[in-house]
Amino acid sequence: MKKLLILLFFFSNPLFAQVIDCRFVVNADLVNQTNQQVFKTLEQSLNEFINAKAWIDENLDAKEKVRCSMIFNINAFNGARFEGTLQVQVERPVYQTNYYTPLFNFLDKDIVFTYQEYQPLFYNPATYESNLISLISFYVFVALGVEADSFALRGGTDFFKQAQQILSLAQQNGAKGWNQSDGNYNRFWLIDTMLSNTFREYRNVQYNYHRKGLDNMFDDGVIGKMGIMNALQEFNLLYNRRPNALLIQTFFDAKADEIVDIFSSGPEVDVTKTKATLNKVAPFFGPKWKRIK
Repeated sequence: MKKLLILLFFFSNPLFAQVIDCRFVVNADLVNQTNQQVFKTLEQSLNEFINAKAWIDENLDAKEKVRCSMIFNINAFNGARFEGTLQVQVERPVYQTNYYTPLFNFLDKDIVFTYQEYQPLFYNPATYESNLISLISFYVFVALGVEADSFALRGGTDFFKQAQQILSLAQQNGAKGWNQSDGNYNRFWLIDTMLSNTFREYRNVQYNYHRKGLDNMFDDGVIGKMGIMNALQEFNLLYNRRPNALLIQTFFDAKADEIVDIFSSGPEVDVTKTKATLNKVAPFFGPKWKRIK
């Protein structure tokens, strides 16, 4: 728990941030390509596209920005066609600390787009520009949404609706990952379940875990831990309704290690009920839960 309680880092306005500080990385290690310049240009262009654009009207301080990373691992490259996977991670600061907590960790395996070196990148919310623009813009709004949800109950709804609009426009291009028929773990199901009342507990947990749990850890470790445990109990309802919910897996992909750290140090609390819930709703992390004392 030491890393959760390091230096005082006071946030004068602990409301959700709405601007992006994102690091986009292009990894071409698997591609047999002598000239790497196009990959460097793509990386630079996407970093500028994401971070220089005013995705919303507000202009907040750097410490209030949504912090995320996107890692594009290229599996195949032919001319202007790119194929690979995209790992998207989002984090936000914990109140009164310099610790950043992971909010979202998602691997998109259906990344295919065309890109000509130095081509301009523009986002227009009313039209479809290209699959590349749609992919990146979609995940920018997902990042804004999950971060906003962690500060205000269902605070990310408008951002998720923006992502859903991008998805609706992108479905016309026939690229994989935008339609419900493309599998059970894709962009369609991600945003569909985010906005569905059937999976409401996921967004409830995001808020309660962070605002009623983690953000209280600095002032009172016991109260913080109790807030986190109460939040995790809500997953029982979602699991009983949809045991294989994509959002349950997404949550624990981001949070498993942190949960172990929280309950393996600091003030002691009775974790019997919490461990039972974790083993029930996220059994794939069973070896990690065994480390909770």
